[in-house]
Amino acid sequence: MAEQKTARYMEMQMEELKAAHAEDKEVSSQENPAPKKTKEKNNRDNQAEIAKLYEDAYEYEMDLAAFESELEIVKENKLQDIGEILTRELPDEERNYVQELNTVLEAGWTHLVEVEKTHAKEELDLIKETEFCDVEKKLTSTFPDYAGNFESDIRDILLKRWEMLVAIKKEHVKEEIADIKTSGLKPKYAKRIYEQYHGIKK
Repeated sequence: MAEQKTARYMEMQMEELKAAHAEDKEVSSQENPAPKKTKEKNNRDNQAEIAKLYEDAYEYEMDLAAFESELEIVKENKLQDIGEILTRELPDEERNYVQELNTVLEAGWTHLVEVEKTHAKEELDLIKETEFCDVEKKLTSTFPDYAGNFESDIRDILLKRWEMLVAIKKEHVKEEIADIKTSGLKPKYAKRIYEQYHGIKK
C-alpha cells in the first residue's frame, strides 16, 4: 500500500514538472520569439548592405535616363519650343530649363567667338540679351548676311552639351557596376535588392 502511495506521489510530481516545463517553454517563446525575428533582422541587414552598394549606381542611372530624355527633346523639336517642352515633359523643381538653355548657348557661343574665332562678338552680345525661344529668329534677322545657319549652330551647341552629359553619366554607371562586380555580386541582383529594399516598383 505504501508503495502504491509512493508511486502515485511520484506520478503527480512528474505531471507537475511536465506542466511547469510546458509553461516555462510557452513563456520563453513569448518573451524570446528570437529565431524568426533574428532571421528577419539579419535578412534586412544583408539587404541594406547590398542596397548601399548599388545606391550610387542607381542615382547615376536615374540621371542618365533624365539626360537621355532631355537629349531626345533637344533633337526632335523646334528650337523655340525646346524650353517649354522640357519644362512640361520633365518637370523638375531644381532645374530652370529656359535659363539652362540660355547659359549653355552663351557658353558655347563664347567659345565660337573667343576660341574658334568663327563668329562675331556682336552675335554673342545679342544672345546675352535675348530669351532663348527668340534667339534664332533675332540672329537671323539682325545678321542677314551670315553665310552659315544659325539654327544649325545653336542646335549643335545644345547637342554637344547634352551628349557630353549622357557620356559622363554612362561612364559613372560603368564604374559603379565594375565596383559591384569586384565585390563578388552580380549587378542585376544588387539592383533588384536595392529596388526591393526601397520599395521601388517596376
